[in-house]
Amino acid sequence: MSDVQEIQAVTFGLGAETFAVPVALVREILDYRETFRIPNGPDYLLGLTDMRGQGVATVDFRLRLGLPHVDPTPSTRILVVDVPVADRVLVLGLVVDRVLEVSTFRGDQIGAAPDIGVRWPSEYIAGVVKRTEGFVVLVDVARIFSTDEAELLRAA
Repeated sequence: MSDVQEIQAVTFGLGAETFAVPVALVREILDYRETFRIPNGPDYLLGLTDMRGQGVATVDFRLRLGLPHVDPTPSTRILVVDVPVADRVLVLGLVVDRVLEVSTFRGDQIGAAPDIGVRWPSEYIAGVVKRTEGFVVLVDVARIFSTDEAELLRAA
């Protein structure tokens, strides 16, 4: 029996990059659908998605990370996640290019976030895992959606 901690994560793609969020934060994976538009929101806020009668604020995760927008394809998904902010949990839909799989990463496989050479702010990165086919970037959704942004999205 090993005492090395493991993390299960849902991996997803944005362009050629592979990202992951812990399974514990993922509520559902939905097929892409158009959102109900909300005026005066941040540019990355697409609107509300209906999830069994509940309106979920949905964002273009590419735009939020500073990547260019692309039109949805048949592989596009909405990853519904719980984002811990301050004293509550914000339910948020993240539009991603494709969902890949659930992966298990050992704690000793996860390296520190690089502080240079990436296209998105390194404070958004919880860690990086090297695989034979490239890197998987573990994103820190709580940092990506700061308390101020979370308040803006919740109000929407």
